[in-house]
Amino acid sequence: MPVCTLRPLAAALAAALACGAQAQTGDDRRSMDPINVRGTPPAETLSLDDPTATGSRLGLTPRETPAAVTVIDRATIDLRGAIDTQDILRGVPGVTASSPPGSAGSIFWRGFSTTNITQLFNGISVQYDAIAARPVDSWIYDRVEAIAGPSSFLFGAGAVGGSVNYVTKLPVRDARFVHARASGGNYDTTQLSAGVNAALGSTGAVAHTGRLDVNRSASLGWVDGQEREAWQLAASVLSDLGPRLSHTLAYEYQHEKVDRPYWGTPLLVPTTGEGRIDPRTRFENYNSIDGIYEQTVQWARSILEWRPAPATAVRNTAYLYDALRDYRNVEVYRYNATNTLVDRSAALLQRHDQRLIGDRVEVTHRTRFGTIESDWAAGLDYSVNKQTRFPRSLSAVVSSVDPVDFTTENFFSVPGMVPGFDPDRSHRLETLALFAENRTRLLSNVALVTALRHDRIDLDVVNHRTASASDPASWSRDWQPTTGRAGVVWDVARTLSVYAQYATAADPPAGILTTATFTQVRDFDLTTGRQVEAGGKWILPDGRGAMTLAAYRIERKNLAISDPSNPGTTVPVGKQSSRGIELAASFRPVRPLLLQGDFSWVDAQFDDFTENVAGVAVSRAGNRPPNVPARVGNLWLAWDATSALQVGADVRYVSSRFGNAANTVSDDAYTLLGGYATWKLARNAALTARVRNATDEVYAASVTGAPMFYLGAPRTWEIELRASF
Repeated sequence: MPVCTLRPLAAALAAALACGAQAQTGDDRRSMDPINVRGTPPAETLSLDDPTATGSRLGLTPRETPAAVTVIDRATIDLRGAIDTQDILRGVPGVTASSPPGSAGSIFWRGFSTTNITQLFNGISVQYDAIAARPVDSWIYDRVEAIAGPSSFLFGAGAVGGSVNYVTKLPVRDARFVHARASGGNYDTTQLSAGVNAALGSTGAVAHTGRLDVNRSASLGWVDGQEREAWQLAASVLSDLGPRLSHTLAYEYQHEKVDRPYWGTPLLVPTTGEGRIDPRTRFENYNSIDGIYEQTVQWARSILEWRPAPATAVRNTAYLYDALRDYRNVEVYRYNATNTLVDRSAALLQRHDQRLIGDRVEVTHRTRFGTIESDWAAGLDYSVNKQTRFPRSLSAVVSSVDPVDFTTENFFSVPGMVPGFDPDRSHRLETLALFAENRTRLLSNVALVTALRHDRIDLDVVNHRTASASDPASWSRDWQPTTGRAGVVWDVARTLSVYAQYATAADPPAGILTTATFTQVRDFDLTTGRQVEAGGKWILPDGRGAMTLAAYRIERKNLAISDPSNPGTTVPVGKQSSRGIELAASFRPVRPLLLQGDFSWVDAQFDDFTENVAGVAVSRAGNRPPNVPARVGNLWLAWDATSALQVGADVRYVSSRFGNAANTVSDDAYTLLGGYATWKLARNAALTARVRNATDEVYAASVTGAPMFYLGAPRTWEIELRASF
């Protein structure tokens, strides 16, 4: 790394430490947040006894929920050095994720892909997860929660494989602290982060607490010509208006710009069997020299919480989401028949203009019927999601270049590509949902947990271009799915619970309704999913660790498949299924040593699926869905070598995946190794050196872009200084 890059980092660190030294005087000592080298107890017990908002609206803990629920808390995020939201998701058993620019929010879980998995931001779905869930730097997030399997009964249509919830930091009452972080690494990677929480004063019975977290990161990227800069800000004010009433106003701003984004590395011909790349092209970038991805995202939330009685709570959340995303790229690269040239094609100029506004009111109430405890949650969620897209695309070959000795053009020098945005279609998606949940203790150690949700979904589309039979000037569709869950939790012992559940889900026929075309939804109802799951959760004696085990089977019906008698049209009769197991454990065999890990196995297949291949209907029944590995495993080790030194290592294994529904191309299994050492410099400061992909493994983060693979990052390292005052 150049010295000039390190100087501002060193100056910022010196300033932070100087401020910390001043903050340590007088009464401020009581508010300081010391840095612990080792992990905290919630990480050791997998947070099984911490209430979550993602597994249930009743505020149940994972042990009380009849489903596989994972919580990655802030301490675990810091311990593992998770860079962004997708890096955090490595801690969810069975999840794989990648961020190719055209589908940067890609997640694969329990045999299903991104459009069948709901990604939430503070419990809110923007209904465009493949794009809107692009990874965000982890600093502004307090934790990530995930519930595996169908969960439409909680968050609406789309959650067949599971739901993930990214939870932003909010004010902490009666606490005063400043957190700071600075890091630098290879590829000129830098990051500066800061957060402050403090009382803002009071007037009579009204007291205010504020929090501000800011993050800036930049990198030249590991592929040639790519450069990224990103900013995030999360600001919120908590106002206690009385003993039973509080209000939180929260605002988030995210801006990211990637110059010449990497879209993938072409596979050598023939592109069958195990995909191969020319090692010389690992770091090559075939995009236009001025290619770009840029987004600006803003969130606003108003959260009013009222407790009219000790057993009753009311919560109202009004929310606004605004996003503007721009693309300007040449996106597809393919070798010619002799592997001597790379054909560059698919020039795309694209803009997404999206706004979501909504309101959700929830009521929880605890009751008793004699000796039987029964807790209720019910509510209503209304939202309007509008999006207009402005695509201009050219499918022709832009140029054919030598694989390693080439130059690329300015984007607007591509013949037929001109500046300016012309709208394609505008989608208006209106959703009204009613939901209810209940937990009733049938016995002192047996609880029945049920949930039900009914959605009314209205889609209205305006075509801004030339109308046709397959793309009318305007059209509408509506759906009214009802989904639910029924589960039983049995506390076999104080530290051991087992459960079984049945859950259903509904899924948009086109995957994403905010971009659906007329032909994708014209003759289709929502697809349906159902799951049977059983498992157990165990806290080890003396709180030394925890284990969870889940076994499941999921079926999804009414997939869109090509009509065997008319391959140019689709019919909703397909079926996809998966079955598998997931295991997670955290264990401290001796006080200085913490071991954490997970393993998943999934058998996923298309049971009934016909694909249109050059006008011919071809059955893919029995094939595994693309990008779904059969096995995923993780292992983390943290050892407190001394009171001031902690060292750790991590291992991640992902088995091979197929790159298409035909299962004719695949990648090889891969294993990634990492390690770190943390030195405690002072009571509230620590220095960490970390390496990722220590063996410099060449692997594909995503394999569904044939004739390309989207490669994962090579060996990287960073040095981080973290302080807390």
